Amino acid sequence: MSAHPTGFRGNKAALPSKPCVACGRPMSWRRSWAKNWDEVKYCSERCRRAAPKAG
Repeated sequence: MSAHPTGFRGNKAALPSKPCVACGRPMSWRRSWAKNWDEVKYCSERCRRAAPKAG
């Protein structure tokens, strides 16, 4: 039996993070954002919808 049932074996505190543009909360790097981490601006779909539209 594995000591880590979820499969995660790293240190989450070592992952990069940055603030959400809309709410300012820190958001941690996610595997699904690996390819476009530089373009990620919002922590959630709710913040993305609530953000003012530029233009």
